Amino acid sequence: MAEIIDIVLAEDEPSLGQIIKESLETRNFKVHLAQNGEEALALYKSVSPKLLVLDVMMPKKDGFTLAKEIRLEDETIPIIFLTAKSQTQDVVEGFTIGGNDYLKKPFSMEELIVRINNLLHRTKTQLSAEALTIGKYIFDFPKQILTYEDTSYPLTHREAHLLFHLVKNKNQVLDRSMILKKLWGDDDFFNGRSMDVFITKLRKKLKQDDTIQIINVRGFGYKLVC
Repeated sequence: MAEIIDIVLAEDEPSLGQIIKESLETRNFKVHLAQNGEEALALYKSVSPKLLVLDVMMPKKDGFTLAKEIRLEDETIPIIFLTAKSQTQDVVEGFTIGGNDYLKKPFSMEELIVRINNLLHRTKTQLSAEALTIGKYIFDFPKQILTYEDTSYPLTHREAHLLFHLVKNKNQVLDRSMILKKLWGDDDFFNGRSMDVFITKLRKKLKQDDTIQIINVRGFGYKLVC
């Protein structure tokens, strides 16, 4: 019998929330539906879900604010944003604060289900990864921690996955389009801007070892050199 997976869904439009809930529950998910950010936070704390689907524009507590609060407690739980926003800065903000994926309304239920399954699979596979050496750093991928001597740097879910792929392709070019599709779901302009932000953040966290570089190979992607 397939495992039932708990998901917290926060959607303030009752009809859309019910449609999503019913659709997901035909696919072995148990959906705990909230109509505002405060209800969603309470459900997160009581249910211990495997994944969160958060509408960005909600009463009492918006999706971005809610995600920031949850990331203070849990750096690993996958978060998908549902949004009508399409401004570049909104998309980048969503990923920067710890979102793992986003869907612009309107969207198809099949696409949401595929993205949920991809994130859950990605989270499960990370548990089998070993600690990796990057120059003088130790990268504990499952725990999402980068350590230099006695100092540890916690990584967000997306930072950890991006660094993992850079390390696995060390001294080789990591194809920009491929990694965008794998980690962001699409290689469009908005996602590309978001990835650039994460690359900058990783460079700052790796700056203690001057033998390490993340090089931008224009037109192709990035290369981790160490």
